[in-house]
Amino acid sequence: MKLKNKQPVKTDTKVRGTEKIKEKNRKGSFRRTLKSDEAFPYLCLLPSLIGVLIFFIIPFCVIIYYSMVDNPINREFVFLQNYINIVKNTAFRRAALNTLTFSLSSVPLAVILSLLLAMLLDCKIPFVSQFRTSFLCPMMVPVASVVLIWQVIFHYNGALNDFLANFGVDKIDWLKSTKGQVVIVALFLWKNLGYNMILFLSALNNIPKDTIEVATLEGAGAFYKFFRIKLRYLSPTILFVTVLSLINSFKVFREVYLLTGDYPYDSLYMLQHFMNNTFRNIDYQKLSSAAILMAIVMVAIIGALFIAENKFGEDVEG
Repeated sequence: MKLKNKQPVKTDTKVRGTEKIKEKNRKGSFRRTLKSDEAFPYLCLLPSLIGVLIFFIIPFCVIIYYSMVDNPINREFVFLQNYINIVKNTAFRRAALNTLTFSLSSVPLAVILSLLLAMLLDCKIPFVSQFRTSFLCPMMVPVASVVLIWQVIFHYNGALNDFLANFGVDKIDWLKSTKGQVVIVALFLWKNLGYNMILFLSALNNIPKDTIEVATLEGAGAFYKFFRIKLRYLSPTILFVTVLSLINSFKVFREVYLLTGDYPYDSLYMLQHFMNNTFRNIDYQKLSSAAILMAIVMVAIIGALFIAENKFGEDVEG
């Protein structure tokens, strides 16, 4: 009995193994490409992160360290003693009170007046572009020129006293009296109203027109539409303008310094004066403690503003 010759069966084992290796290589290359694509944005952000670390985070940590040692030479840890000393310091308390008074008066005025101006210009009155340009002009004027103008107006023998003399008002030394903060508030408003007004104009134009039209058709009055509709949509811009004005109120030092010098009248002695004079005396502990306290107060105020805005505008879709 003859056996038939069996032909060898060709298996594709090697072929399948090769395909698996190729598939694995493709997956590996895809994963490497995906990882490189995910890492690319972080590489782009790395220079900025390094800059923030070097110029902000590390110096802030150094300030915290200086605020808790007796001096940079001995470096004896005193914990909160420097903070206790700075709170008891008469000059610091006067500067803090003056800065608080100035901010509480100037910031609300800057927000309210700029909002009113924006609503006025949003009513399509004549010469809108001219009004807008006139309010933005102070942003282009150098600080030195602004200070010179204010000195001419508010000097003891200045233009304002000459004008008031026509009505029998005695001369007032504006920059060396309790009325000094009125001058600085006026300067602050003059410099910042225009920019805030533009922000509010942009926010007013972004309010959905159909919402206003529906409210008008249903008989809603102007006050209802403003307080119940527009104000809710304006809440993010109000928050932004308030925070911006608050920051700018702490930057008014250069104008006050150019007007009055290192040691102005008591009502114009700001926190920046205190810190500038302390820096000149190389008193790092006092300066660092004052800076940390100021930062804590700023964070608390801004945090409270964010919470209030989130509560007030929570039912408004962005």
